[in-house]
Order: sequence, then structure tokens, then C-alpha cells
Amino acid sequence: MSLPLDGTPDWVRDAGFYQVFPDRFAKSVRVPKAGHLEAWESPPTLAGYKGGDLLGVVEHLDYLIDLGVNALYLNPVFQSASNHRYHTHDYYRVDPMLGGDAALRELLDRAHERGLRVVLDGVFNHASRGFFQFNDLLESGRASAYVDWFHVRHFPLHAYGGGELGYDAWWNIAALPKFNTDTPAVREFLLGVAEHWLDFGVDGWRLDVPNEIDDDDFWREFRARCRAVSADAYLVGEIWDDAGRWLRGDVFDGVMNYPLTRAIFGLVGRHIDHTELSRSGLNGIAPVDARGFAGVVNDLVHRHPAGAVAGQLNLLGSHDTPRLLTSLGGDRHAAHQALTLLFLLPGAPCIYYGDELGLAGGHDPHCRQAMPWDDSAQHHAATLAHVKALTRARTASEALRRGATELVAQGDSLVAIRRSGTAAVTALLNRADAAANVDLATLPVGRYRDLLTHEQVEQPEHGARVEVPGRGWAVLERVA
Repeated sequence: MSLPLDGTPDWVRDAGFYQVFPDRFAKSVRVPKAGHLEAWESPPTLAGYKGGDLLGVVEHLDYLIDLGVNALYLNPVFQSASNHRYHTHDYYRVDPMLGGDAALRELLDRAHERGLRVVLDGVFNHASRGFFQFNDLLESGRASAYVDWFHVRHFPLHAYGGGELGYDAWWNIAALPKFNTDTPAVREFLLGVAEHWLDFGVDGWRLDVPNEIDDDDFWREFRARCRAVSADAYLVGEIWDDAGRWLRGDVFDGVMNYPLTRAIFGLVGRHIDHTELSRSGLNGIAPVDARGFAGVVNDLVHRHPAGAVAGQLNLLGSHDTPRLLTSLGGDRHAAHQALTLLFLLPGAPCIYYGDELGLAGGHDPHCRQAMPWDDSAQHHAATLAHVKALTRARTASEALRRGATELVAQGDSLVAIRRSGTAAVTALLNRADAAANVDLATLPVGRYRDLLTHEQVEQPEHGARVEVPGRGWAVLERVA
């Protein structure tokens, strides 16, 4: 197929993502294990390994299909000396602890057979002390053939303490030397990595801290080179704030939509854990009422081209934030409302592994616990059922996946999300404790089917109006 460089891949419009942190999701007996692993069920630590692997993901594809997702976003999988693998040693080798290249091959093949796309995490701003070219610099000093691959300020370098680093590193963390992308050989190396794994069969890249490679020409070339290999490769950037620069059609298809996360938390949150959130990029959540939320989201929808809006990766938590339930102070009503909004708004919803079970956990490392497959006491059945109902509703509704969007507010507490399509949908969410009757300006006269409960409801011209329970919702598809 052909796709213009400014086009968002069509499949993304129908995508529902699930984020997997490979060391913590699932482990397979088919992958040899290191001898010093933390117990799977023990609390996570910053540096410890649990032993999850890519074949463990393969062996749980039925779970993911049953959940209703059709795309995976994997945290880094390349060889590294860290459990999160953002310290890349070898960009051309899948970490043996994860099962190596063969495990990724099997995951891609089995996932594609089941209709699941797989997007990898690309860490191209910085490498690691174990990356060969930086290791050569540490060993050879000024004589290194790779001295221009990094931002060297002075010698000697102090990569393991003993003085000032002597080189630029991400957030001045010694283990993460920053690439010098002004060097042609570095640019070609990174672009070659992106091409290689697309050619291997991955379906796109989530780009780590791309704003720190402050070079639009690099990212335009990145897009062109990726699209030349895979015309429908999805390119999504980790941008935490205003994304206008990145969503003009020449760089990314979408970004991690944290501004939407903030708005959702501001609407539904009553007991927001500001202490935990302050440790992440989601600090400073401000409360908004229904009118404020409608205004913020309408602005987000109309600020960017339609293709970019469809390409947004919408999320409520990630490996870089507290878990959803913890962010909302343990309030499951608020968490369920947040999940409802996630699946009703334009863009691709993304569930962080375990949030569908209602797991709690503060900022790193507590949001990166092992998936409790065998501990049913940690599975919140109502949350899992709600997520499944939402994925089914979105899959069944062309309007929820592809329709144009308009938000209106009825008073301070009721939000209506109107999604157009052959069968238009009006989704209603009530943030108040008391039930709300929906007026005709918000929901026109007609008969509707609730996509979550499958019940038929009618909005009459006269008489009792459709009612939305306190802190409840309805997802109404017009049938007449």
C-alpha cells in the first residue's frame, strides 16, 4: 500500500493499545533464566529483575485478545543492563533475557496471526555506558574513533564517579550518554536501527524523549526513512505538553496524550494523590467542571489536524506515572469514569498492563510490579469487566473509532461526547453524586441502545428524560 508522509496509518484509527513492560508482564519456561532474580510476587525495586520475557507475552495473547485490545506497545526490548532497558547496549540485538531475536520473531508472527500490531520503544536520544561506541570512548579517550558520537566536554571522562562527567548525559545521569546527532554517522546509525526493525516486521515506533533531539530535520528524515520501509508504520512521540510542533504531518502521527490525561483526572478526580503525581510529569492536576472539561477537550480536538487527533495515543498511566488507581487516590468510581472517557474520545486508547485489573502502585518502581497472574485477590473483577465492555463497545461502533467529535456540557456536572457516524453515539458522563436528567438540547428525542449494557432507552419529547446515575455514564447509539 502507499501512504503519504503526512498520513496517519489507517489501522491506528481502529487500534486499542496495551502497554507491556517486558520484565514484569509474564515469563516463559522456554526462555533460560538468570540465577539471581527477584521473586515474581515480591515488591518491585528500581534495579531488580523479575525475569519476564517476550515468549511470556506470546503465551498470554489469548488474554489480550479476550481483553479486546488489538495493538501492543512494548517498553524497550534491546540488550541492556537495566530491567527497563532504556540503557541500550546493542540496538541490533533483542536482549537474551527476553528471549533474543527469535522470541521477538515469534511474538510478531503470533501477534500478526491474531490481528495484533506491535510497536517498539525507540530510545534514540541517549545510549548507555555499555554501548560499544561509548565504551570505546571510555577505553581510548581522545584517540577513540567515536569521540564525535557524543557531546564530549573535556577529558578525562568520569562515567563511574570521581569527578565531573565530561560529557552530556540525559538528566546528567552518568549511565545515559547523549548521542550527538549532528554527526552524520550517528544519524545514519539511528535511522538504520529504525529501518532494520521495521523491516523485521514491527509496526511502528514509540519515540522516547524526542524533544531532546531538538532537530526537526532529523525527525523529518526519520519519518521519511521509516515510511520508505513500512508505509503504514505508526510513529508516536513521548511529548508531555503542547505537541503542535510535532503534529503538523511531517514528524509524528501522534503523541502520548498527557494533556488529555490531565483533563480527565481534573474532571473525575476527587482524591487525587498529588504527592505521587508530583514525582512524575503529571504533577499539578487542576480540577475542572463539565464546562471546563468540554472546553479543554474541544480545544485539543480542533487544535491539530484530524489525522493527528486520530493518531494520538491516549492514556491514563504508564511506566513513568503512578498507576491510575493510585493517581486517583484509590477511588474506583473515579477510575472507572476515567476509563470510560479514555475509550469514548478520539485517538487510540492505551491500557497500561495491570490497570485493567485495578492494580495500585505509586511512581517508579511501584508502578512496575509483576503482573499477578496467579493472585486472584489482586484482580478487581468489576474493573476488568468494565474494560472489556468498553473495548467491545468501541470495536462495535464505527463512530467511537472514527467519528468526528464534539463535547457539550449540561451544567457543571454532565458531559456529553457526541461522535458522528452511520450510527451516531452520544456518550454521557455524570460527575455529580446525584442522578442527572438529560435535557433535549443535550440528547435529542429518539430511541437509543446503550453500547455497554445493551439496554434500550428512549428520550421522549415530553415526560421523563433519560437519566444518568450519580457518578455514572451511558454510551447511547441512536437506533431511531
